[in-house]
Amino acid sequence: MRFNERELVSLSRQPSERAAQLGMRGPKRGDVMKKRLVKLVVNFLFYFRTDEEEPLGALLLEQCRVEREDSQAFSITFLDESERKYLFECDSQEQCQDWMDSIIRASYESMRKSLIFYRTEIQRITGKDPLEQYGISDEARFQVNSSLKASDKAT
Repeated sequence: MRFNERELVSLSRQPSERAAQLGMRGPKRGDVMKKRLVKLVVNFLFYFRTDEEEPLGALLLEQCRVEREDSQAFSITFLDESERKYLFECDSQEQCQDWMDSIIRASYESMRKSLIFYRTEIQRITGKDPLEQYGISDEARFQVNSSLKASDKAT
């Protein structure tokens, strides 16, 4: 995925699903736990120095694993870089669980699974595909994909 710094800063200023000061330790050897403002916006986890408006960094929450480390801490690792672990300390067990749940739900894959589940349930109950009214039927999707493949072959 490509994005530039200005886009990320703009996104970091959007309303967040969750924000709090947490202890955070980065993946580099020798990193120490520091208080950071951590902000979840869509599927990005931004982290800031507590007294600054621009983010220090952002984690794209795709293909990552969220694991509890102890009662008040969790970690995030990425499937393609499992040795890089970000550790977060919360103020309580409840806060820790809430953060973990929010981060897991924030990924595109999680949203996609929810869409498929609810689309199937609505179709089962009503007998109609709820997305067809928007022109997003399985048939239309396959036609778009096949026409794209045909145009790719032509170029």
